[in-house]
Amino acid sequence: MAERPVLIYDGDCGFCTRSVRLAVRLPVRMRVQPWQEADLAALNVTEARAAHEVLWIDRSGRVFGGAAAVAELLKSGRAPWPLLGGLMSAPLLRTLADRLYRWVADHRHRLPGATPACQLPPEQRPHRD
Repeated sequence: MAERPVLIYDGDCGFCTRSVRLAVRLPVRMRVQPWQEADLAALNVTEARAAHEVLWIDRSGRVFGGAAAVAELLKSGRAPWPLLGGLMSAPLLRTLADRLYRWVADHRHRLPGATPACQLPPEQRPHRD
């Protein structure tokens, strides 16, 4: 069991990095790490999944991705954040949250804070070895 949950994000994406800067302001104890610097095998996560969506790995090792990761992050905080995370996990809103997350992820290179790296396929991004 991990000491604290882990938030994994795309460190090559300016939009993602700015979003994570907002997340670390939440009242949540977590470790935050770009997937490019994480030991993904130790976290039971593939590089393909980490490149595809933000990930939340809870203390028991369960992995949540995309909108579900955001919901779990919010549920781990203090009021009022768990309420919002719970709403995002409700069946009808979960579908909407998933679609909204995917739209944002697919268009992040056009959103404020984006960098040219956001437009590149994962295998061509700067942090690749």
